[in-house]
Amino acid sequence: MHVLKIGGAVFAASMFLATGAYAQDSAKQDMKDAGHHTKVAAKDTGHATKVAAKDTAHGTKVAAKDTAHGTKVAAKDTAHGTKVAAKHTAHETKKVTRKTATGTRNVGRRAEDKPPVPNNPK
Repeated sequence: MHVLKIGGAVFAASMFLATGAYAQDSAKQDMKDAGHHTKVAAKDTGHATKVAAKDTAHGTKVAAKDTAHGTKVAAKDTAHGTKVAAKHTAHETKKVTRKTATGTRNVGRRAEDKPPVPNNPK
């Protein structure tokens, strides 16, 4: 009976030591795994940041190019509109000047009892 007690105690001690060593190895491996996963996550984050910065730079470049093109087109359209408006203004001014001259001449002709000159703007 005494041998059984000693054998049981030896068995219990060996089981305790074996599980304690396993628990230490398991905790050590868990720490290694956590460090590895942190490293991989940091690499992934860095890569995502790099890609996002590159995409943002490209979008900014395209937007600036499109804005420049739109400004150039708007300037050309404005210049053309100004040119056309000036041409029409000059033409209408010429017509009004002719009508005014004819009207003034007709006032003088009426004062002299002569028939008025027809007002034919061209």
